[in-house]
Amino acid sequence: MRKIRLLGLNHTTAALDVRERMAFPPVKQVEALRTLRQRKPDGEFVLISTCNRVELVHAAEEPWDDARLVAELAAMRGADPAALTQSVYQLAGRAATEHLFRVSAGMGSMVVGETQILGQVKAAYATAQAEGTIGKRLHPLFQRALQVGKQVLHETALGEGRVSIASVAVDYARQIFGDFGKQTVLVVGAGKMARLVARSFVDQKPKRMLLCNRSADRAESLRQAHGGETVPWENLEQALVEADVAAFGTGADTAVLTVDMLEPLMSRRRYRPMFLIDVAVPRNVEVACGELESVYRYDVDDLQRVVSRTTAGRQEALADAEAIVARHVEQFTVWNRQRELGPTIAALYKKQHDRSKLELDALLATMPDLDETQRARLEDFRRKLVNKLMHDPVKALRRRGEGHAYQHALAELFNLDNE
Repeated sequence: MRKIRLLGLNHTTAALDVRERMAFPPVKQVEALRTLRQRKPDGEFVLISTCNRVELVHAAEEPWDDARLVAELAAMRGADPAALTQSVYQLAGRAATEHLFRVSAGMGSMVVGETQILGQVKAAYATAQAEGTIGKRLHPLFQRALQVGKQVLHETALGEGRVSIASVAVDYARQIFGDFGKQTVLVVGAGKMARLVARSFVDQKPKRMLLCNRSADRAESLRQAHGGETVPWENLEQALVEADVAAFGTGADTAVLTVDMLEPLMSRRRYRPMFLIDVAVPRNVEVACGELESVYRYDVDDLQRVVSRTTAGRQEALADAEAIVARHVEQFTVWNRQRELGPTIAALYKKQHDRSKLELDALLATMPDLDETQRARLEDFRRKLVNKLMHDPVKALRRRGEGHAYQHALAELFNLDNE
């Protein structure tokens, strides 16, 4: 456990502009893992990047310290390590394990109980597997984390109701419009977040729903799944003129809608009110767009207002989820402790058996008249005696914390280094 470290930032520790700067799109995520592998070949790395968090999980025989992890993460996104330090949290061992389990269960999300994060953790794990940056320390950790997330999802009520940023975004728009029956909704993007937004808007039965994406095939796939009308990317401006609500959820690195693009469109709209919902990180809509007359812009941080009410109604389910996480953390800690202690315990037994065997062989050399049965009985006695003498110390060793200090003490007391 001491060899596992986690460095991260999320919506509770970092402003949106910091999260935006540090976000890793899929291609950048792969590049980052390859860079980390080159710089520390014996290390294991998994990088989780979502709209509300960036977390680097690292393990090694001698893992990088906190300062090195911050420096590596900052360098990959061209950020200042000193400035980044103010926004990150750094966890190790049991604390890192508990944090990852809670994240997988949706308990650390902006929308407590949201289910999308479990798939995002799974995807990050799969990417690390594909890139060969995960091994014997992080494999079991992430497998258990996914198990925890599934159990919380199926055995508690934490995932019921409005449990995604997309659904909260639609709920926020509903507070403004009330009935969508007379409104035209535009969804820009066709990734996971855009699909969740489209599905949530369909439930509100808008007058029209327009779907626009750079890839016409992906837009058509979205239409087949949720209905609506596809709009070619080159007609995005006209769609913005027609729409009352426009939700952006693309994977673009730069803004899709700029103030220079939107300002002339507002005159074509005759300054009819326009509501922009930006659920992407990095943001798809320039902040300055919200300063234009009759334009109302909301991003993921603005959605916290709705989230606070969502969280308040989930306290009982949250307690159930906490109990599941606590149980798994304890089980994983015990399992991992025994796994780490295994080589030390094996070396200790080998040392004692080897020494007692030498002594018995020396004794038997002075007793040539013993037959094979008598020799076998003495050998059996020797083996059982060593095992009984070792039973209580080994049992105590497995009980005591993570055993790291005890391992060093045993290695020194019994000269186990050569074993």
